[in-house]
Amino acid sequence: MTSANLIGDHVELWLAINRAPGLGPARATALLERTACIDQLPGLGTSDLLSLGVPREAVDFLRAPDWPGVEQDLRWLEQPDHHLVTRADERYPERLKELHDAPVVLFVRGDWQALCRPQLAIVGSRNPTPAAAQTAWEFSSELAGQGITITSGLALGIDAAAHRGAISADGFTVGVLGHGPDQIYPGGHHDLAAQVVHQGALVTEFPVGEQPRAGNFPRRNRIISGLSVGVLVVEAALRSGSLITARSATEQGREVMAMPGSIHNPMARGCHALIRQGAKLVETAADILEEIAPGLSLTVTGQESGSEEVSGESFELGDDYRQLLELVSYDPTSVDSLVNRSGLTAQAVSSMLLQLELGGFVASVTSGLYTRTPRNQ
Repeated sequence: MTSANLIGDHVELWLAINRAPGLGPARATALLERTACIDQLPGLGTSDLLSLGVPREAVDFLRAPDWPGVEQDLRWLEQPDHHLVTRADERYPERLKELHDAPVVLFVRGDWQALCRPQLAIVGSRNPTPAAAQTAWEFSSELAGQGITITSGLALGIDAAAHRGAISADGFTVGVLGHGPDQIYPGGHHDLAAQVVHQGALVTEFPVGEQPRAGNFPRRNRIISGLSVGVLVVEAALRSGSLITARSATEQGREVMAMPGSIHNPMARGCHALIRQGAKLVETAADILEEIAPGLSLTVTGQESGSEEVSGESFELGDDYRQLLELVSYDPTSVDSLVNRSGLTAQAVSSMLLQLELGGFVASVTSGLYTRTPRNQ
């Protein structure tokens, strides 16, 4: 039995349309809506296609499709847990189908049903502060435990922390890719990708062989928000891909939430801008559930993120350690500043900071700078 038989009729046509240059998902959707059935497309002449708004480049391609490329897609689909979901498929996520530029097809590796579960997108900086990464992990873990699928882009930083938080709670997570399904980017995330597949799915609209080009990621971001009921931005600069995701969410009618940060942290300015523009300010996972739960019929249980159970009070700290910890800010704090304010020697402060870091009370940001961690909020 061939892949076409397994997936449904006309699979090669769907794959060919998805590869058509200059067509794009919005025009492809409009084209498919104007034809009664996809199998009518091969019978349309050049003038017919042009009259339907198909660009000349795409018309020429559809007259002579890239069949070797389609064969590559079909070979990928022959592997276990590899799926193709088309716009005409009953498995296509309803939320994503609402978009005017919804993907023509989705290549899915893992559990395709994960795409249809209630989802929250968590995105942010690729180079976050330790506190922001920890917060993303904690929020994802708690929300995944509430039955929410955590969706992100498998990137470094906040994305990775969000996926790992959901995995730690034995919850579901979805990774949306900005390249073909046969690749993993960044290259160091092969193990994480395997975990995501085991507890959810990887999904992309891009065909086999498509490289992770810069122009692909805004398209990926609209899928991240389109699959989700809302988007949480944990930490982002003013010029950030995360803000593109937030803008897509706004245009799609999704909830946009942002986590505030220090006024001295440039990576928090994007979140502050979103809040000024009307995004919901969130400080706990309960804030998020309050925003998105009414439409999802979720049963909220457990404690709020950042509550007493993660405050670190079960750790025994002497008075001298507690006094030093009180001097460490959530903004980067220098060792020199701590020496001056505590009256301790530099050697004593360095030794105590090491113990506090090992205990998870502080995190080293860069050489000589430390921040308190969210467990102490």
